[in-house]
Amino acid sequence: MRAVSSILVSKSYSIRTYGCQMNEHDSERIAGLLEADGMRRADDESVADVIVLNTCCIRENADNKLYGALGNLKALKAENPDLQIVVGGCLAQKDRDTIRERASHVDVVFGTHNVHRAVELLDHAAEHGPIVEILEEAVRDDNEAFPSALPTRREVDYAAWVTIQIGCDNKCAFCIVPSVRGVEMSRPFGELVAEVERLAADGVSEITLLGQNVNSYGRDLALARRGDVVNDDLGNDAWWCGDNWTDDRRARPLFGDLLRVVGEIEGIHRVRYTSPHPKDMRTETFAAMAETKAVCEHLHFPLQSGSDRILSAMHRGYTAERYLEKLTEARAAIPNLAVTTDIIVGFPGETEDDFERTLEVAAAARFDAAFTFVFSPRPGTEAADMEADFVPHDVAVERYERLRRVVERSSRLANEQRIGLVEEVTVEGPSKKDPAVLTGRTRWNTLVHFASDAPIRPGSYVTVEITHASVNHMLGELREITVPARHRTRIPVASG
Repeated sequence: MRAVSSILVSKSYSIRTYGCQMNEHDSERIAGLLEADGMRRADDESVADVIVLNTCCIRENADNKLYGALGNLKALKAENPDLQIVVGGCLAQKDRDTIRERASHVDVVFGTHNVHRAVELLDHAAEHGPIVEILEEAVRDDNEAFPSALPTRREVDYAAWVTIQIGCDNKCAFCIVPSVRGVEMSRPFGELVAEVERLAADGVSEITLLGQNVNSYGRDLALARRGDVVNDDLGNDAWWCGDNWTDDRRARPLFGDLLRVVGEIEGIHRVRYTSPHPKDMRTETFAAMAETKAVCEHLHFPLQSGSDRILSAMHRGYTAERYLEKLTEARAAIPNLAVTTDIIVGFPGETEDDFERTLEVAAAARFDAAFTFVFSPRPGTEAADMEADFVPHDVAVERYERLRRVVERSSRLANEQRIGLVEEVTVEGPSKKDPAVLTGRTRWNTLVHFASDAPIRPGSYVTVEITHASVNHMLGELREITVPARHRTRIPVASG
């Protein structure tokens, strides 16, 4: 076990996280590393000894948020020269030395492939001065390349993220992820099952499987193991690819197999995952969702555009017709399926006709919710070089509003259809607006507010009769507690 750093003992830290669930999960690991090294979380960022900004670079305003935050922290650093400021994550991976050039008061810059080096880099900076360390790629044999191999400080005790894959092999024209997260690398099947079993033993009842292209999980593992046709070590094969694969050694994704196995682990009540790619969605995944009780009836299915011409320019690998066919297959296989999506408005070259196709597909898909974005160019992506075809901002914003109305109409209708039904809800805690009201989520990931005469521990499962529905949430009346919370607080432990 690593000795606690004499430099960081008794010091406090604060972490700001920007971006997706993968960044949130990385922040949990950074917090776990710092606490395993003797630090404690600061009650107020202004009194912290170490401030970590874990960055995202998906959208243009990510840069503005980071440098605005760093500008504000400069004054704090002037008041407290011993304060250490750290920038990590995707934007750090992309901008590298630019961060130090624009904000010389930053002490440590690290990227997406060396989260496990956070403490060592802080020690180095304290002794030798500022340091920038960016690794070009993760090393497959380095277990610490995967954030889930590190100690953690989970933000929610009853739920956990599990990274099953890092990187992405797709070349979507608008996306910077392959540049900052690297190629797809899957964690061994047996390692994931063991991690979920440990989480369940700790009282975790809900897990979310994470990956940049989560439903292609394991294809790289199966391809590597398939080459060894004569293999007497079936146990080793099963560790890498699961028991089912030892009988069917095709170079195929293993995601459906993984859903089935982790969904049957005792104590795991709900399994979610994000984010899949439509071109890689397979029949066996829909079957696993339908046949595994713990897997939630919720599919996040990014559309991005309803125009075949724009989808081709984006390099998405499917047509609008093919997308809707897979969606129809999913709904046929999984009763009461909720579907959410991502859509980009104003991709370079998008015409009014292209956008009309998007409206048509969005209406046909009947999404329960959508994350809609006005296109913003990301330096380093193919789309950023399409300046001659950029859509005027006011045109894109007007289209965005039209799309929002279509999505909100289908969302409201979907929620209204649940009025009168009794839904299972995971209790998340008191409402921020009214502490007397509890908040939770259905298996479809819909927010529900309901009153309770007595406190109910977060992580408990209750039944709620839905009485009112709006676009973004529902109201209900508590019926009963069906599964009391059983988690205990997880204390981070330093890895050996």
